Amino acid sequence: MAGSSWKVAYADFMTAMMAFFLVMWLLNMAPKETLDGLAGYFKSDAKALSDTVSPYGTSNNPMVQYVDKMDTRVAMTEIEESNYAIAVTLKRLLRADSLPASSTGITSDRVGVLLHITPDLLFQPGTVEFAPEGEKILQDVLDVMHKYKVYLVVRGHADASENGGGYPSNWDLSAARANAAIRYLVKAGLDPKMVRSVAYGDTRPSVPMTVPDAASRNGRVEFNFHRPEVMADIVGY
Repeated sequence: MAGSSWKVAYADFMTAMMAFFLVMWLLNMAPKETLDGLAGYFKSDAKALSDTVSPYGTSNNPMVQYVDKMDTRVAMTEIEESNYAIAVTLKRLLRADSLPASSTGITSDRVGVLLHITPDLLFQPGTVEFAPEGEKILQDVLDVMHKYKVYLVVRGHADASENGGGYPSNWDLSAARANAAIRYLVKAGLDPKMVRSVAYGDTRPSVPMTVPDAASRNGRVEFNFHRPEVMADIVGY
């Protein structure tokens, strides 16, 4: 019996080879658009929202970058379908507003969808009064909230070099940025129960301070769209 054990291993090897060639054949038969979408979705540099912020640009995230190419026949969970739809809508709204790609970004993971905006695009210089482009963005946020009935966490940040920007501390500055956005949204008709704010100060920089535009990129405001059932998965928002 021991002398025939190699037969079992050989059979397993042949089964694995057949599966491999079947996968290769299926990939060869798949349309290029589907392959592009899959490659983007599984791209190794995708990051979880709770850990990092991807480089700026409305198409920075692999899932969002290929939203127009992915084969939607591939099975997705209900949450993934919801996040996919929100990401597509945000991408199209930002493009329609002709907003600078260098000042906006979209990322997505299993928890939700994150829109991050640099303060120079959102606010008037040196204030938390909204610029015209900032009001466009907030209207886009409001449209998404009304369309998908999701919850929203607005996350304020500040760069270490800002030294409070006229506020007692960078915590106060980041809180002022987040709260200004919430006040605008609630005044525009958003249900206060659907939104909350979080201030991070300069504790979660997006890029090192040595980067030329670090202050703008690190002082971002983030809009985290999520469904209520995933709240338990958001650690520290």
